[in-house]
Amino acid sequence: MTGKGPQTGHKVSHSNIKTKRRFMVNLVDVTLMSDALERSVHLRISANALRSVDHRGGLDAFLLKAKNDTLGSKALKIKQAVVKKRAAAAPAATA
Repeated sequence: MTGKGPQTGHKVSHSNIKTKRRFMVNLVDVTLMSDALERSVHLRISANALRSVDHRGGLDAFLLKAKNDTLGSKALKIKQAVVKKRAAAAPAATA
């Protein structure tokens, strides 16, 4: 959800021999609650993204602020549903 991917680098031995390696993203399976959709959503996101979701005040606030090109396909569908639900609820609140 934050656009993270594997990084490359070197594994350096005691004798300073450098061998190529990959630093993988720390992925966790989580179930987050969407306030606008009033249901829970199962996602596989990085631990850093989970901290960002908590910092921004929940899944809905995180998705609304996130750029579409950094989100995965499942998160993008959830974002579109949240935007649609909020747009439908906005005229009802003003009436």
